Amino acid sequence: MGIQLNNLKFLVRALNSRNFRLFFFGQAVSLIGTWMQQIAMRWLVYRLTKSELMLGVVGFVSDIPLFFLVPFAGVLADRIKRHQILFVTQILAAIQAAVLALLVITESVAVWHVVVLGGMLGIISAFDITARQSFIVDMIENKDDLPNAIALNSFIFNGALLIGPAVAGILIAAVGEGLCFAINSVSYLTVVGALIMMKIPNKKFSSSTLGLRAAIIEGATYTFASVPIRSILMFVAVVSFVAASYPLLMPVYAETTLQGGPRVFGYLMSATGVGALAGAIFLASRNNLKGLAEIIVIAAILYGVGYFALALSHVLPISLIIALVLGFSLMMQMASSNTIVQTIVEDQKRGRVLSLFVMARRGIESLGSLLFGAIAAWIGTPGTMMIAGTVCLLAVAAFATQLPSIRQAGNSVGEKTDSTLRGQTNL
Repeated sequence: MGIQLNNLKFLVRALNSRNFRLFFFGQAVSLIGTWMQQIAMRWLVYRLTKSELMLGVVGFVSDIPLFFLVPFAGVLADRIKRHQILFVTQILAAIQAAVLALLVITESVAVWHVVVLGGMLGIISAFDITARQSFIVDMIENKDDLPNAIALNSFIFNGALLIGPAVAGILIAAVGEGLCFAINSVSYLTVVGALIMMKIPNKKFSSSTLGLRAAIIEGATYTFASVPIRSILMFVAVVSFVAASYPLLMPVYAETTLQGGPRVFGYLMSATGVGALAGAIFLASRNNLKGLAEIIVIAAILYGVGYFALALSHVLPISLIIALVLGFSLMMQMASSNTIVQTIVEDQKRGRVLSLFVMARRGIESLGSLLFGAIAAWIGTPGTMMIAGTVCLLAVAAFATQLPSIRQAGNSVGEKTDSTLRGQTNL
């Protein structure tokens, strides 16, 4: 019993930091609402239009602000308190969800409302996600716990994916999408409350006198001069481009291939969350970075093959198992990549480097949503999934050739990082 308790404490060791503990539990509630809104938004668009292309358009408009605005958000996160940025973005996101709820409940909603409000949320998210990624290190008292904090952050994100879509599917089938948006609006208050209760120590932010453009160029130059960061970001961009097709096509897949409705859609997304949750637990149990690069490669192969399997499946139980594998493999790729980058980056450039990570992870999804939506409208959902799987497998083949140089450069960079992290960069 004592051994099991110690193992559990090790698994959640980052929660020893009070600020991170507050953030963790506030996020745990808020992200359930976020996933409910994501599911409701996609189903609402498909219900109003019955168009894969419009699903792609809404996904594009919601994500494209991240592609263009995160470099500016990165500079901001390096120069002012990330705590303050998050407070503002949470309030604005709550207002956006409340407006969407009001439109749906009063039966006044049109597709253009969803497009405009989705774009507004994309603008908010560009600053929110960049500050959130950079803020993790500010909340951790023991920097040795940073990899664990990143894994736990992924754990609650994907734990919410397990709960949110299933609840959303039931609510949509019972009362419509409006309640999902309303619940999401209220859920942001948990994070706002956590931010108010935090005691963030003063720290030195970048005192650079560089202008905005020069600061962005400085961050980009630093990023692409680092072999491990550059290689990881390029790979993350390709996989994220492919991954955009998955949530985009799931409403269509649930209705046309599996002959289901919003509940089946919710079940598929929840199964994805179960797999991602398992991946987060696995990463949280690790105490160093050794082997993470190889994990990225293996997980990406599983992800690419999973797309082919899903395209061929017409049975719900099998599709749920495949969805679980897809969630597990994507989680392992992205969290492992984030952990390596967060560990080796210089803190004075953290916001700008992570803004590029956000661009590769989320911003590129806007282009993927638009392209795969158009392809699906042309050749259908199964064929589109096979194309996505092929792109992923080609990308991992190219990334695997870079592993030796990534290890060598990662070890070199590791010698220059904080002594508490030294020795953890054996990729």
